[in-house]
Parts: sequence; structure tokens; C-alpha cells
Amino acid sequence: MPLEDIRAERLKKLEELRRIEIDPYPADSSRTLSVGELLGDFEAYEAKKKEAMIAGRLMALREHGGATFGDLRDASGTLQALFKRDVLGDPYDTIVGRLDIGDIVEVSGVPFTTKRGEKTIAASSVRILAKSLRPLPEKWHGLVDVEERLRRRYLDLVMDPEARDLFVRKSKFWQAARSFMLQQGFLEVETPALEQIPGGADAEPFVTHLNALDIDLYLRISLELPLKRLIVGGYEKVFEIGRIFRNEGIDREHLQDYTQLEFYWAFADYNDLMPLVESLYKTVISETLGTLAHLSNGETIDWSRPWPRIDYYEAFKKETGIDLGEATEKALAAYAKNEHIDIAKHHGKGRMIDAIFKKKVRPTLTNPSFLINPPVEVEPLAKRLASDKSRVERVQVMACGTELGKGFSELNDPLDQRQRFLEQETLRRTGDAEAQRLDEDFIEALEYGMPPTAGFGFSERLFAVIMDKPVRETVFFPLMRPRG
Repeated sequence: MPLEDIRAERLKKLEELRRIEIDPYPADSSRTLSVGELLGDFEAYEAKKKEAMIAGRLMALREHGGATFGDLRDASGTLQALFKRDVLGDPYDTIVGRLDIGDIVEVSGVPFTTKRGEKTIAASSVRILAKSLRPLPEKWHGLVDVEERLRRRYLDLVMDPEARDLFVRKSKFWQAARSFMLQQGFLEVETPALEQIPGGADAEPFVTHLNALDIDLYLRISLELPLKRLIVGGYEKVFEIGRIFRNEGIDREHLQDYTQLEFYWAFADYNDLMPLVESLYKTVISETLGTLAHLSNGETIDWSRPWPRIDYYEAFKKETGIDLGEATEKALAAYAKNEHIDIAKHHGKGRMIDAIFKKKVRPTLTNPSFLINPPVEVEPLAKRLASDKSRVERVQVMACGTELGKGFSELNDPLDQRQRFLEQETLRRTGDAEAQRLDEDFIEALEYGMPPTAGFGFSERLFAVIMDKPVRETVFFPLMRPRG
């Protein structure tokens, strides 16, 4: 039957209910326990013939003469309900007779087990809590089209228990991260999502306008610079779990708005950072999955093993043959051209190195590891390596062929920071929309003195990877292209 005909039929039932003064959308519910709670104590209720009041969505209806069976589901489980004309009387025809799959109802009755062993509640009363005007997707097929599942996520959640469980796990993921940071003595803080100067990452920002002050503002692309200002202000351990926004492409690993955790730790460097990060990841993954092993593209990834430290230069040379200590921009450009790596939008040596790294080196790093000490050109906010000023004290968590977190010994030399910002501004003038900007206020803060500090951040990409799913399938409502 066409959707409009189904909707018209349900609207007719809706009007009939209202005509007999039954409110199809009451404000209250008298539910006393969830389906899961009733199932957990079913034998006791059944033995005592104790009445229970439950509520949920009807996922199936089966009529047998003067009786109708319905599958009632709430967030905790599903239970069969039995509606009988000789028990309910008039409400059997006035209410049960106008029920449809998808309606949300409240049922009071005594639990019992059928001859087939089906746990059931025998309804002594029934009330509609919300009349569904549209049919749910077919029971056995649901929403098989990925685009439709993401556009109408609420239906995906109604039809697929695994989808609902995914987001329960995601909640555990961030709860575990937050608990770990608090247990380590970090203070959770909040910083503004609107900034006058976007900073802390190589990304193109979204622009908005504040009418009250008549100024253009940017949605933040990172949490980094405000948090480091707090370190200047005297806090020694801070973290934030917040939403950030980047005007970049859509693919398996990238979203335009997503959640990220960043923390900053005074009087520490990246050597202190690595064991803390390894412990953090193992805790979060274990709390989320119940194990430290998972599949990624058909391969088992085991986070429980010790994570090796891999030198960026050595890994780069192994996969490309290029010695970054000697490579020129011309040589990098020639290599990229020969390997069909598009660097048209990548300005400067650092951008070229990063483009080649992402195509040739990153995919080879499948087991959890720390990638350390890249060239200074690829990281404007990290402190230079004491033994080699051409490199920086940066660490990336690598696994499953991608980056799953990044941190470094933070640059606290205001003069060096200014110079690197100016180099980034030069890249912006040549057309690099992702280059960082000169932030005079941040430089001023550094000039008051920031202690040696280690900083680190990871995003919900980590959750997507351990669940072996594209990142947009692990958010409730990803941004989608408008229909047609």
C-alpha cells in the first residue's frame, strides 16, 4: 500500500480515537518498570501473579480471533503482550482495534508464560501514549540503504538493536576517557567554541558573524591554544572534551564537526606523555569493547602489546627511499609526481612531506605504535628536539594505517612561535587555506612564561576505528547532502 494511503488510514484511526475522547498523545505515563526489569524478575511476578505496568513501541501485531498478540519494545528489551476481548472488554475494540505497528502504548497486566514458553504480559488495561502515523520499515529488511539509515537515524535506531548498542558503547568510550583523566588529577574545563582567530591545527575554519559586536568569528578548529593559555594562568593539568569544526572533505575518517579530547600537563614533556597515553588508550578501549583486541579491515589489532617507538625519518626513508635530512622541496615534488601523489594544494616543504607520508608511510603502520620526531616544517606548535633543531618532539599514535592521536612537548619559546606563525602566514598568502594564523594574543600569553608542557589530543576517530566503521556511521546525525 502506498505511504500516503497508509498515513491516511492511520489519520482516520487518530480522529476516531479523538472522537471517542481518547487522547492519542497524553502527556503522562504510569509505567512502573522497564521491560528489562520485568524480564529480570519475571518468575517472581509470575509466581505471585503480581501486576506490572510497562510501556514501549509495538514492533509486531498478530490477531487471532478475539485475541491480539503484540511485541512491545522499550530501550531495555522486548516482551510479548496479549490483548483479549473477554478481558479488556470495550477497550479491545476502541483501542486495540485501532493499534498499528509503531504505536507507543502502555500495558498493565500479570506476566505469564505461554505453552510455547514465550514470556508474556496478559493485558488488563491498555493506553495509547503516541499514535504512529507512518509505517516502520519492513521488519526483516529495515533500512538497508546506508544513506537512508544516516538521514533517518531515528528509524535505524528503532529497527536495529546493534545500532543502539553502538551508541551505548560510544557513551562508555567518552565516560572512560573522562574518568581516566580525572583519576590522573586533571581538571576538566570548557573553552569558547567561537574564536576571533582560529588556531591549534592545520584546518580551514567555518566563518560566522556576531551581530551584537558586528564582527566575524570562527568556529574553533582545535582546543589547543585556549587550554595552553590556562597553563600560563597557573593550572598544571587541564583537559577538555569538546566539539570542534573543520571545513574539510568528507571521507571514511573525516567529519565537519566532531568531538575531541585534549589535555595539557605542565612540567612534563613528550617522554612523560607516552606511557600516560598508552595507559589511557588501553583503559578506554578495554572499557568500551571489554577486550583490547578488535578487527580492522579483516585484521586483528591487539592494543595490549607494548607499543614500539618508530622514528619518523626512518619510517619515511623505509617506504620512500627519501632521506628527510637532505630532501629539498624540488626532490619531494619530483617524487610526488612520479608516485602520482597530488600536491597541487600542498604549499611548502612541510605540506609536501605530510602529503607523501599519508599516501606511502601511514598505511603501513597497522599495529599500535608511537611515531616520533618529525621535521619541524610539519608541526608549528611543537618544541624542537634538543639534539636536532630541524626536528620536533612530537608523538603520533599510529594504528590501523591511520593517525589516532597526536601530542608533543609544547613550544613555549614566544620568539620561535612567532617565527613559525609568520611562516604559516606566508603559506596562507600562497593559497594554503589550512595554514595557521598569527595569534598575537597567544604570543603575548607565552611572553609571560609557560612552563615546559606536554599536550595531547584524540578524536572520536579512535572510536570509529576500534568499532571498524566509517566515522560518519558512529555519529547520530552526520551532515548529509540535501536530497535532490
